[in-house]
Amino acid sequence: MAFSLDLVTGALGFLFTVLILSYLIGDNPLFKIAVYLFVGVASGYTAAVVFWQVLYPKLFLPTVLILQTGDFMRGVLLVVPWLGFAFILMKISPRLAGIARITMAFLVGAGAAVTIAGALTGTIIPQMIATIDFFDPSLAAARNISAFEVLGNGTILLVGVVTTLAYFHFGARQKPDGSPKRFAPIDLLSWIGRIFIGITLGVIFAGVYAAALSAMIERINFLINFLTSLLGMS
Repeated sequence: MAFSLDLVTGALGFLFTVLILSYLIGDNPLFKIAVYLFVGVASGYTAAVVFWQVLYPKLFLPTVLILQTGDFMRGVLLVVPWLGFAFILMKISPRLAGIARITMAFLVGAGAAVTIAGALTGTIIPQMIATIDFFDPSLAAARNISAFEVLGNGTILLVGVVTTLAYFHFGARQKPDGSPKRFAPIDLLSWIGRIFIGITLGVIFAGVYAAALSAMIERINFLINFLTSLLGMS
């Protein structure tokens, strides 16, 4: 087989596949080498993406344009980003690392706000709408589903949603001995919710296991094909 880029990439893929699969015999230095390389490459890629898609177009390039044009009034908007960038760099020094907490607090707060808004608009509200839609006869008729099946599916879904949410209700009264005790109906609903959560996690685990098994089969097939191609047996 002539030397080519395909041979190099194939050999690297073969090597790292073997390194990762070596974890089957336990944690070992070969597996750690593969993990360290993966983390290093991922960190370098993330840094490159942050620089070229965030820092350069949003901070550095506008600053250069402002310095070239002399329009310093527009530069007022860049003061806060530059301060945040400078505060983050303070983490390099152990003595000044506390200053970086200002930027980190802002990032965490903004991230939490985005997460909450995303959870509401992307999960909770669509889940409520989907639960209501299960009781809509017109939508059921469009799917050729009987009214009895609509009522059954909707009831199961509604019970699952309500009891699962009740499971995450952490309010409790205090017993005379100081131990917490939840309200009896909430405790019953949360117990039913645990059943739905257990079924859901079981299904998710089965899906993850099937995906992992498929990935392992694909990697083993890759190893076999690479070896047969390298030895000229194909």
